[in-house]
Amino acid sequence: MDSQASVSGLRKSDSGELAFCVPDPRLAGFVLEYTGQDWTLARPLVRRVMALETVLFVIDFEPHARRVGDDSRAADRCSVVSPVTGVRERPMAIEQAGRLYGLTVRLTAPGARALFGLPLCEIANTCVGLADILGARAARQLAERLAEAPDWPARFRLLDGYLIARICGGPELPVPVRRAWQRLTALSGDVRIGALADEVGWSRQHLNARFRQEIGLSPKTVARIARLQRAMFLMRDTRLSSWADTAVASGYADQPHFNRDFRMLTGCTPSSFRALTTEWTGSWESDRPRTSAHPSELIGAPWWAWEEPSERP
Repeated sequence: MDSQASVSGLRKSDSGELAFCVPDPRLAGFVLEYTGQDWTLARPLVRRVMALETVLFVIDFEPHARRVGDDSRAADRCSVVSPVTGVRERPMAIEQAGRLYGLTVRLTAPGARALFGLPLCEIANTCVGLADILGARAARQLAERLAEAPDWPARFRLLDGYLIARICGGPELPVPVRRAWQRLTALSGDVRIGALADEVGWSRQHLNARFRQEIGLSPKTVARIARLQRAMFLMRDTRLSSWADTAVASGYADQPHFNRDFRMLTGCTPSSFRALTTEWTGSWESDRPRTSAHPSELIGAPWWAWEEPSERP
């Protein structure tokens, strides 16, 4: 294992710190980022998370006040310790309060398949505890080992070793499914599903069925998410002056189509999403490192924003 693994981005304030790390090169294509967090929210907030074609899991170092559920139904949100968030075709919301102390890992679909050893359709559009997948003892031991490490670089090295051992020995996606997923994300969804089926040697119907079983989403949905992530990346990190310009540059036919996808996948309009991303959030996110220019490999892809808790049922 590389003993030189280190923090590639660090942000501190009076309320705590965030530490970012690019995983070991041997995890390329499987693990996109590590984020260490130790900070305290001054008041309860809701984290709005857009639809995702990647899998997130959190390793809590101590109990945390968190309720997770669909964006539109606050009453249905439930408490989850060390949550694993599967691929999603709709937005979700995470209510959080108090101290957040632990690590977040973002996995590609092949990485999640190898690490958890199950078809991703089993955790799609839902959030389960890490203990429900790894087992209570294994999840507890992992959290304890990481929490006891002296600093973030040491934790990231431990996590590298753990994931290399599990992922390198884990099950793989079927080659046609992996190829289709790689093409959809690499091209930001700019590929016709029929042409993709021809490329991998399957019928369109068979590709849709096997892809949904293994990934948990249809190829078309993954394409829509990847295209919107590309648009959000362009708007945040380039000099495009408007959402209309961004829509055109991202391959949308027109802004109404862009607005429709944006609302469906984030739960809000482009202008309100930007308003929810506060100056506090922006200052913390600005130091996140990038692994490439493509949003699926972007450390700090713009997939969330903060807002006040809602009283709606």
